[in-house]
Amino acid sequence: MKFPRLPELLNQEVIRFQDSHPKSKSQSTKSSGSLLAGVPMPWMKRWAGPFPIVAAKASGGTITDIDGNVYVDFCLGDTGAMIGHSSPDVSMAISKQSLDGLTTMLPSEDITWVADHLSHRFGLPKWQFCLSATDANRFSLRIARQLTGRSKVVVNDWCYHGTVDETLVILDENNNTVSRPGAIGPQVNPGLTTRAVPYNDLVALEAALKMGDVACVLMEPALTNIGIVLPVAGYLEGVRRLTSQYDVLLIMDETHTICAGPHGASRLWGIEPDMLVIGKTIGGGVPVAAYGMSQHVAGLVEALMKGHDLDVSGIGGTLSGSALSAAAMKATLQSSLREQDFAQAIPLATRWSEAVQSVINRYSLPWTVQQLGCRAEYWFAQHPTNGAQAAATVDDALESFMHLWALNRGVLLTPFHNMALMTPHHSEANVDKHSDLFEEAVKALLA
Repeated sequence: MKFPRLPELLNQEVIRFQDSHPKSKSQSTKSSGSLLAGVPMPWMKRWAGPFPIVAAKASGGTITDIDGNVYVDFCLGDTGAMIGHSSPDVSMAISKQSLDGLTTMLPSEDITWVADHLSHRFGLPKWQFCLSATDANRFSLRIARQLTGRSKVVVNDWCYHGTVDETLVILDENNNTVSRPGAIGPQVNPGLTTRAVPYNDLVALEAALKMGDVACVLMEPALTNIGIVLPVAGYLEGVRRLTSQYDVLLIMDETHTICAGPHGASRLWGIEPDMLVIGKTIGGGVPVAAYGMSQHVAGLVEALMKGHDLDVSGIGGTLSGSALSAAAMKATLQSSLREQDFAQAIPLATRWSEAVQSVINRYSLPWTVQQLGCRAEYWFAQHPTNGAQAAATVDDALESFMHLWALNRGVLLTPFHNMALMTPHHSEANVDKHSDLFEEAVKALLA
């Protein structure tokens, strides 16, 4: 659907953004002197405006920038702050731990508590810790290759599992696995390490597995980074059946799909992986991640953990499982991500989804909404069923306009997504504010 007024409207919003963010603009100019491209991470260049806002304070479900603008924050650090910003319980825990040592390269009592908790929550008996889901995914791939003696990894087309070389891939027009656009300096031709298959395609998955060289399938239960793409009926059950049939390890990355509920999407939908990765939100904002494994996998791995060279195994890291990480995780898991927290957050996501869909219907737009637990987003198309279909719906100019319209009026969505993440710190009034702004933006486009 074309909107003739879009270029004009987008330009107006860019001017409004610049006028209301003079300090952020100044800081962005200053940052260009010492920060690569003026930002601490490359993806921050993908901002809807000409420069990123600079945060001064974040609390609960809001962010305040250095210009004094306050936003209802539906981004929440792209899941990193899914429990809300600056949790008092987490803040107190890390403050206390700072007085007793932040890192020692020794286990703490807290880390055992966290491992026991994760075992109960996700149904996998053995756990290890690291600093990011990227690390957890990378270590899981190493384990899978070691245990199976096979080299290939299967992932979904247009997936995202952090900065893991093997996963920054898509399928090209000839169905070859190639580097995802924007991937910098892959270590080798990704076709040597990875076989990409479309999400929701069991035929393609079996064709990839039956070649006999696949160590593992690494996937999200539902795609999230290219937008929310949900499994069709029987798909995940089919994935589990095929990986078992071909003796391939199934690794579920629940870093984002923890939004489905306290036990993640895998357990919600009755899928038992061989390994599971969880990161970001379980640390309440402190860099942490964990990966769990079945008793069978754990037994095989423990048999390898002998000898003098464990410190160069390629798994772990000096700061992994530190006292600081453990304290943050224990406080987070004790005070949030519980049944009662999701019971507050999920209805807010439903309210958000229903309101947006109502506007879409009222103005006969060919758009739609998708929801997974306390996470929701809208599409500029009908529901895609795989990553390539989702990628084809991207409209950069329209997305930038919708984001800037909301941002300029006090609502922050997740950059490069049309996504909103709900926390118990949000209110119905927060949701309704976005709904009203969404309709106002649509009216402006159609005027």
